[in-house]
Amino acid sequence: MNKHTGSHKNRNRKNQLFGLLLLVGLAGTAYEIYQTNKISKVNQALRAGEVIYDETYPFHKKFADAYQQGKTGNFKHAVQGFGQTLEIANKKSETAFEVSPALKSNIHYNIGNNLFRSGLQRLVTADGAIQEQAKFDYLQAKSAYEQALKLDPSSRAAKFNLSLLLGVIPSNIKTVPQDPSGMEISNLPQGLP
Repeated sequence: MNKHTGSHKNRNRKNQLFGLLLLVGLAGTAYEIYQTNKISKVNQALRAGEVIYDETYPFHKKFADAYQQGKTGNFKHAVQGFGQTLEIANKKSETAFEVSPALKSNIHYNIGNNLFRSGLQRLVTADGAIQEQAKFDYLQAKSAYEQALKLDPSSRAAKFNLSLLLGVIPSNIKTVPQDPSGMEISNLPQGLP
């Protein structure tokens, strides 16, 4: 009877250990499902171009907000937002992932798009000349597209938009001082004039 009792205790301990492992496994699985669902919602919002309110993903939140600003025609804030996204991307402690050169290229591409669109809004003066602020926006957009292509030379969208921009601006355009009443783009990432 003593041998049988020892075997029974051993079996109970093994069952308790397996039960504990099962509970830990279920808790881990539940957490992973929660995280996957949360990430899925953020990805859906990004694909739809919606604003993200979840503070857990500051990079994604700022990117989505900047994209939304540009979508609604608020180009100044869009450029600033994308510039801040690059700042976050360069601070590895603030992102839970490594921001790839292709993603940084995409951010520069979006900066270029918003500057290009801003320049198109201010295209010409009453006498048909390109406004100074439009020239400034175009030159900044050109630099942004060029930076995008440095980071990802295969970006067809950046190549296309750069060629489109070069078709719009005169070849003899010179750098102009920024009008203080115009768009402030102090948050442009380094590498852009």
